[in-house]
Amino acid sequence: MHPHLQAVARRRGGVFTVADARRVGYRPDEIRAAVVSRRWRRLRRGIYVAAETWAATAGDERERHLLHALAAFAALGPGPALSHSSAARHHGLVLPRAVDADVRLTHPDQWRTGPGYRIAAAELPPEDLVDAGPFVVTTAARTLVDCAREWDLLDAVVALDDALHRTQVRRVDLVATVLRQTHWLGIGSAARAVDLADGLAESPLETRNRLRLLEAGFHAFESQVELHGPGGFVARVDGWLDDIAVAIEVDGYVKYADPLDGRTPAEVAWQEKRREDRIRDLDVPVVRITQADFPRLERPIRRLHELGNRPSSGPRRFRVVRRPEPGAEPDDAVA
Repeated sequence: MHPHLQAVARRRGGVFTVADARRVGYRPDEIRAAVVSRRWRRLRRGIYVAAETWAATAGDERERHLLHALAAFAALGPGPALSHSSAARHHGLVLPRAVDADVRLTHPDQWRTGPGYRIAAAELPPEDLVDAGPFVVTTAARTLVDCAREWDLLDAVVALDDALHRTQVRRVDLVATVLRQTHWLGIGSAARAVDLADGLAESPLETRNRLRLLEAGFHAFESQVELHGPGGFVARVDGWLDDIAVAIEVDGYVKYADPLDGRTPAEVAWQEKRREDRIRDLDVPVVRITQADFPRLERPIRRLHELGNRPSSGPRRFRVVRRPEPGAEPDDAVA
């Protein structure tokens, strides 16, 4: 490829137009030959990407989608911002499995659809935008709220929990964004999702567990609570029901099949057993929830009701220490 065209492609994030190619001297027959020989790949009418750039994104749905987004920007010109699920891909947010493949854009004055893209008409205040180089994109907070207005509540809370946990977004910014969209379609759903997100869940499985238990009436559920015994810290548990003093552990198979830190599956299982023994030594029952228990959690919920009806064992032999939400204003944990 001509170095001048390469420079143009770099400025556009990897894509270039037929007009760009003509400006540096490519004839129509040379452009056709490059496409036929697959040295250039056509993303949309008059928009191309070099074969090596396309090949570098093989197997990466996010990067492929962003190339199509760049092609849409090249075709549409300045004005729209990358938004909704496309902005979620840019920010690396957790997406639902069934998310659509269309490039999602927002423009202050336009609403239209085209081949492979959708433009929503909505306000784009400066505080809701980030300059990402080849395009402008909505901030993580605006993106999450926009998506939460459209997505299923569970999918929205999973994405919010993950972003809050990774301090990718602050709750104060989410709330401010919701308040700026008070009269927008679906904002009630977004407000409920923001309210339900706690930023402490460390996996989508933990978020799904929390929401299902809340739905089942266990309103005292708390995420990622520390238990301290007479000798100090004992364990941090995935979930805690303070009213019935029960610890909940949420386990995925990968924790044992492909453990971190170079440990073997046997070492992980043994260490987990010893940890659970230490929790039970505090007279705290442990209910373990796995992927197989979802979506209804019938067995764990039945067990929790049984434990809630057990007689009191006397004064507690432990102290509960709650962690603040990641990114929250620094406060001491509440015991």
